[in-house]
Amino acid sequence: MSFQIISPDIDLDFVGKRYFFVALSSLINLAAIVLLITVGLNYGVDFVGGSVVQLQFKSATDGRHIRDALEPLGLGQVTVQDFGAAARHQYLVRFEKVKNVGSLGKKLEARLDQAYGPGAAQVLRVETVGAKVGHDLRRDGFMAVIFATVFMGIFIAWQFRGVSWSFGAGAVIALIHDVLVVTGALVISRLEFDLTTLAALLTVIGYSVHDTIIVSDRIREDAAKRRRDPIAAIMNRAINETLSRTILTSGTAIAVLIALLTLGGPILRPSAFTLLVGFITGTYSSIYIAGPVVLFWEGKGTGRSRRGAVTRAA
Repeated sequence: MSFQIISPDIDLDFVGKRYFFVALSSLINLAAIVLLITVGLNYGVDFVGGSVVQLQFKSATDGRHIRDALEPLGLGQVTVQDFGAAARHQYLVRFEKVKNVGSLGKKLEARLDQAYGPGAAQVLRVETVGAKVGHDLRRDGFMAVIFATVFMGIFIAWQFRGVSWSFGAGAVIALIHDVLVVTGALVISRLEFDLTTLAALLTVIGYSVHDTIIVSDRIREDAAKRRRDPIAAIMNRAINETLSRTILTSGTAIAVLIALLTLGGPILRPSAFTLLVGFITGTYSSIYIAGPVVLFWEGKGTGRSRRGAVTRAA
C-alpha cells in the first residue's frame, strides 16, 4: 500500500473562495506599490554605484569606530554592516565616492592600521561600480523584469490560443502580482537588492509561469472531457487534480530555500529570501489569481456566456 500525501478524490472548493483571495491580493499589491513609492528598495552597489568592502578585524570592534577611522579618507556617506558568523569581527562597508579604485584596498588597510594598529584589519574583497553604470544596470534590470512578464504572458496566450486567450491575461496578472509581492517583501525586510536578487526575481517569474501552465493545461484537458460542465467546476477539479504535484514540487523547493536562508550566510540571504517569497506567492497566484481572471472572461464562472471558447480545443 503506497503512502499518499493528498487523497486522489480530494475536492476542495478553491474557486468558491476566489473573491476573498482576490480582494486580499489586491490589498497586498496596493500596499506593495505604496511601499515602493514611499520607501523604495534597498539598492546595492550594483544599482546605485559606489564601493563595498569586506573587512576582517582581529579583535572585536563596532560600526561607529570604523566610520570614525575612515572619515579622513573623504569617502562620502559610509554605511557599516555587521557581516558573517564572526560577530563584531567582520563588516561590510559601503560608501559613495570612488577614488583610485586600483589602490583602494591598500588605502583602507593603511588607514585602519593607523587607527587600530598594524595588521589589526584586513581587506577581504573590494567591489566598485560607477554611478553611470549603476544607473544603467538598474534601468536594464527593471526592463528585463517587464519584458519577461509580458512575453511570458504572450507565450501562454499563444500556447492556449485554441482554448482561450484569457489564460495569457491570467498569467500576466498573476506574474505582476508575484513581482509586487516579492518587491514589497524586499522593501519591508530591507535586504539588499542587487544583481543576484534581480536574477532571483526573474527566476520567480519563470517558476510562476511553470506552475500556471501546469494548472492551465489540466483545465484544458478536463474541458475537453467534460464539455457540458461549467468552467468553474472544471477549473476547481483541475486544481484539485494537480494539488499533490503542487505541494510536492513547491514543498521541496521551499524546504531547500529555508535551509539556504538560515544557513547560507549573508551573501545568499537576499536571493534566498526572494526565491522563498516568490515560490510561495507563485504557487498561490496560479490558483487564486490566474484562475479568477479566466473565470471573469469566460462568463464569471456561470458556464453560460463563453463556455464554448474553453472547449474548442477538443
